[in-house]
Amino acid sequence: MNIIYRNWGVIVFAISIIAIFIALIAEYFYNLLPCKMCLYQRYPYYSIIIIYPIFLFLKKHNSIMLFILFEISIVYGLFYSIWHVGIEKNIFKGPQGCSNSLEKLSSVDKLKEQIINQPIVDCATINWQIFGFSAATINLILLLFIIFFNTIFVMKNYYEK
Repeated sequence: MNIIYRNWGVIVFAISIIAIFIALIAEYFYNLLPCKMCLYQRYPYYSIIIIYPIFLFLKKHNSIMLFILFEISIVYGLFYSIWHVGIEKNIFKGPQGCSNSLEKLSSVDKLKEQIINQPIVDCATINWQIFGFSAATINLILLLFIIFFNTIFVMKNYYEK
């Protein structure tokens, strides 16, 4: 457990790189285009990938501030992951431009504009699953795992200082 504690930043950084790597492989090699919500769910990983090397360069890779920034990024990701899973399960409605449904409009020009601006991928559509879990659900589970252990790490650091 002590090795995990000492290397938690590296572990979160590696998980973030792997998550983005898998998403990009799915997108570019298997043509599984992401929806708007899928793209939003990548932002926490991108922020961790940017933030960690900066703290590493400053020799503050075990700084409590780093792990609080991780926490903020993960909470952002959890918000979008929960929302996306809810959209897939028809519990929540997606944001504007996140579905392929058309609104009733009064003019042909507005309808034409709406059709042109429609996203390619509907946020409620599940493009692929592993063991019955959608990519959004897997991302939610991964972020819950990270935030659980990151919170423990932050609390342990806080109480030690």
